Amino acid sequence: MSEDTIRLVTIGRMFQRRWRLLAVLTAVGALVGYGVSALFPPRYTASASVLLPGQWEERELLTQAYIATSSTVVDRTAATLRWAGDGGEVRDRVSAKVADGNVIRISGTAESPERAQQLTDRLAQQFVTFAARVTGDGTDPKAATGPEALREQVEQTNRRITELSQAADPGRTVESVQARTSLEKLRTALETAVKKLDEADPATHKAGMVVMGPATRPASAAPPTTGHLVAGGAALAFLLAVVGHLTAARANRRLRTGADIAAALGSPLLGTVDVPAERPAAGRGPAGWLRRFLGLDTRWDVPTPLASGDETSRRVRYRRVCARLRSQHPSARRLLAVVPAGDEVARRAAERLAAETRGDAATPAGRGHPVLRVVDVAMAQPMVPDRDAESGALVVISAGSWTAGELAGVAGACADGRHEIVGVVVAGAVRPHPTPTPERPAENATLALAVPGQAGGTE
Repeated sequence: MSEDTIRLVTIGRMFQRRWRLLAVLTAVGALVGYGVSALFPPRYTASASVLLPGQWEERELLTQAYIATSSTVVDRTAATLRWAGDGGEVRDRVSAKVADGNVIRISGTAESPERAQQLTDRLAQQFVTFAARVTGDGTDPKAATGPEALREQVEQTNRRITELSQAADPGRTVESVQARTSLEKLRTALETAVKKLDEADPATHKAGMVVMGPATRPASAAPPTTGHLVAGGAALAFLLAVVGHLTAARANRRLRTGADIAAALGSPLLGTVDVPAERPAAGRGPAGWLRRFLGLDTRWDVPTPLASGDETSRRVRYRRVCARLRSQHPSARRLLAVVPAGDEVARRAAERLAAETRGDAATPAGRGHPVLRVVDVAMAQPMVPDRDAESGALVVISAGSWTAGELAGVAGACADGRHEIVGVVVAGAVRPHPTPTPERPAENATLALAVPGQAGGTE
């Protein structure tokens, strides 16, 4: 798995064999999300819109949005609300952004819909009031220096000019005509000056901000709600579980092919044998039951065992391995069958090979054939008995169970015990074939009996 690309079949196998574990982890993540939601009470957000008449540039609108949440406006809002806390706490609950059409969207967040609506309305009012004072559009008579006051002064001056023009000598003297002409020129110059002043200062047309109605009371809590946190916790737990499984499978360095196993042990591969798969015992008690329920008692990252043939076809494989062993080492009389401790598949295969070699040695045609003695080797600290009457060691191992380093340790232990590894046999778990019909054993019985006498033909 470490050198293979993770394919969809691998993910499907994980879902098939570990769906209970994934479901439990997802439920735990949902419970964690629910617990987090209990620590953070729901909050509600209300919004109000403020219209800015006239022509505004984008940077000017951004400045007004910043003013809406400035310390001056927020402090005045907090003072009018008289809530517990200072302006800094209220500042964390409000926001303002520029919307389309010269509209500033003001939002306020609170623990209840009523307080959120009240906070938003007060903030919008304070913002409009503060902006009006900045632009000179306030209601204070002493500060009436804005554009409206200037227009009133211009109108008063025009009326005075008209009165003076009418009060002049109605005659057609040169002095009266010059006086009326001077007054009209003064009127025209005054109007031109006011017009130029308006054109030079566009801000005079930007007063009169309007709150476009009161804030709407929110009907639901602002995200993240309890449902969001529960769904997020469940999704996060499920994703972490899947990624954890795939990462562990990707980092798995266990050898899976017979060629890799034989190369790690430095010995030729004699063949592969089949062992009917059995569900391993996960122990007794609640812990064992929980492991069986969650599917932790079986590996998920190995392919589903293939269906094997009947007992006769499996026996043919064992006898072929024995035939290869006899042909490659005809002088060997006794061999050690080295099996990693805890490898039940390899243990059963080694015992089956030992039974086959003992059966061959007991027949007249198989006298002098090697006999296997099964020994277990602890992979943590490999130790093989010293050489006595054995002519070498045969390593029996299951695929996908051990790394190259562990197999190198087994090879070193055999070398320390002065045992030459004469071959490697790879055992694989297969699904048992259904019980054959009564007619089939009669056909294969002759083939099974013919194999011992034809050792060379079994290859």
